[in-house]
Amino acid sequence: MLAAKFPEIGIGLGGVSLAFGLTVLSMADAVGHISGGHFNPAVTIGLFAGGRTPAGELLPYILAQLAAAIAAALVLYVIASGKPGFDLAAGFASNGYGEHSPAGYSLIAGLVIELVLTAGFLFVIMGATDTRAPSGFAPIAIGLTLTLIHLISIPVTNTSVNPARSTGPALLVGGWALAQLWLFWLAPILGGIIGGAAYRWLALAAPLVAPDIAAERGAD
Repeated sequence: MLAAKFPEIGIGLGGVSLAFGLTVLSMADAVGHISGGHFNPAVTIGLFAGGRTPAGELLPYILAQLAAAIAAALVLYVIASGKPGFDLAAGFASNGYGEHSPAGYSLIAGLVIELVLTAGFLFVIMGATDTRAPSGFAPIAIGLTLTLIHLISIPVTNTSVNPARSTGPALLVGGWALAQLWLFWLAPILGGIIGGAAYRWLALAAPLVAPDIAAERGAD
């Protein structure tokens, strides 16, 4: 029974990254065929820029994402506060830069990494869900990409790439978390627009499958 005795439990950077990635992978597979599996305002806006989401659906998606993120933050708060020594002032995994970055990264560093990684995330989402992509693998590609994003950027900003995810904890922490929240709306949304528009341009500029390869597949 020694294996069942854990003096201190912690999943670390890799565990947190996998938790985010596997959650999105699972939920995208579970509800992607119902709602498209949007859990992130930056993704919804990026898909609009990529020509996948109508403008009329933006507000309902974003309001639902925000409501769910706030509810999730409250649930996590109830659970986390059940441990002796819990301190909301420690940040509650809020996103931040400068002195509130896990490793002290600057505002510019936070802006760049959130923008670039969200753009890459949207590019993967657009490609994995393209009708010409292999069927059934999109949740895996999306979930693993989000895992990679967290592995890269948790030390920099605690990883946002999702304005809703940033808003839930910030509302509970208040103070500095709310003061810095603007960055975690601006950078992911700009990144989402860039990634969605870039994939749309690429898909329109050239076919994803070369004509000779397409002909061979048609002959099979």
